[in-house]
Amino acid sequence: MTTTLYTSDHEWLAIDGDVATVGITDYAQQQLGDVVFVELPKVGRALKKAEAAAVVESVKAASDVYAPVTGEVLEANAELVAEPALVNSDAQGKAWFFKIKMADRSELGGLMDEAAYKAHTA
Repeated sequence: MTTTLYTSDHEWLAIDGDVATVGITDYAQQQLGDVVFVELPKVGRALKKAEAAAVVESVKAASDVYAPVTGEVLEANAELVAEPALVNSDAQGKAWFFKIKMADRSELGGLMDEAAYKAHTA
């Protein structure tokens, strides 16, 4: 069963075992506007929690996407690199950024569930 959690920086993580699929929330893409470019981490890259892992650029601004947990990048979404506008049409689905093998599940403790995230963005 997959559990979805959220960061205060507007990343989402879909947790499946020790793998987290990471992207930005619908709220974040609305704030950014039309996304025109994404830069994703390389497979095999070791990331520390809160480290800048990816970049998303829109017509309004560029923003870092942070690693919500410590771990190793297993996969980057090549489809998203080819079609960055997916972030605007399916931010919390097809527009995932990367998958990371989590090194320490205890880091999930500080993240929000959907209800807490909705309250955070209200």
